[in-house]
Amino acid sequence: VHLVESGGGLVQPGGSLRLSCLVSGSILSVFTSYDMHWYRQVPGKQRELVAMITKSGTTNYADYVMGRFTISKNNSRKTVYLQMNSLKPEDTAVYYCNRYPDNLPWGKGTQVTVSS
Repeated sequence: VHLVESGGGLVQPGGSLRLSCLVSGSILSVFTSYDMHWYRQVPGKQRELVAMITKSGTTNYADYVMGRFTISKNNSRKTVYLQMNSLKPEDTAVYYCNRYPDNLPWGKGTQVTVSS
């Protein structure tokens, strides 16, 4: 089982991106047994939690993305999404996903760069 993040890129401030995280190799019953988290990390800093979705679908967000980011999932596709709107330069980071608890090995992440 491994994590495959995608959807990052270069976007201007105020723009939008939709990230995807495929939990490859997982069976459905296992995928739906865990909460899923999105994190981000900039060089020299610790990885920080951005958004989470519980196995029942309850969502929660870090204060600095509240109202701008939306986490969702498609259980049948074993994929978690992060819709990011009104992006700011400070959102620039590598974005990762993982399940909680019992983290899987971290994927490569997907780079998001917000710049004019």
